Amino acid sequence: MTGYAFSSSSSKTFALKTRLRAEAREARRVAQAALPDAAKDLREVFCAAFPPATVEGPVALYVPVGDEIDPRPLAESLASVGHRLCLPVVVARDQPLVFRAWTPGDVLQPGSLTIPEPRSDAEVLTPRWLLVPLVAFDRRGGRLGQGGGFYDRSLRCLRSEGSVTAVGLAYAAQEIPAVPLTPDDERLNAVVTERGLIG
Repeated sequence: MTGYAFSSSSSKTFALKTRLRAEAREARRVAQAALPDAAKDLREVFCAAFPPATVEGPVALYVPVGDEIDPRPLAESLASVGHRLCLPVVVARDQPLVFRAWTPGDVLQPGSLTIPEPRSDAEVLTPRWLLVPLVAFDRRGGRLGQGGGFYDRSLRCLRSEGSVTAVGLAYAAQEIPAVPLTPDDERLNAVVTERGLIG
């Protein structure tokens, strides 16, 4: 833990993020209930913005938890044209995620945070596209996650090793004017919602 974590500015940012998360989670809950076709719409928007033939390298997605927008229809479309897919695996709370190979329909097992993940013997891949869940986002690439920092650490690591495109997947209702960022926060390259591309 660095001194930065105890600064007055950091404390204010933490409090602001906590409030924004609560508001954005409620907006996400309402959006999920009101938009039963959002996952399919998201797939159409993504494939129009990033034609699958132009997407190179393994693609990391996620298993939706609670009312996160569901990327599985998109995963099926990507897999149908031959893309290698992977899902995140939590190794330790202060470490980057590991990404293990996955194909739609594969049996998953409970992970350390109870989130389903591939079997421990599934191949480890290095994603070149990282499609991530979020609680809130802004139009400058700011992402507000759950607060564990897993995707920020992972993005920082992947970007240090080469090119990676990070795309947030969300309901349009999760947009906020500005995400309060700290030096540890990584920006997204774009966000895709059921309504369109941002970024």
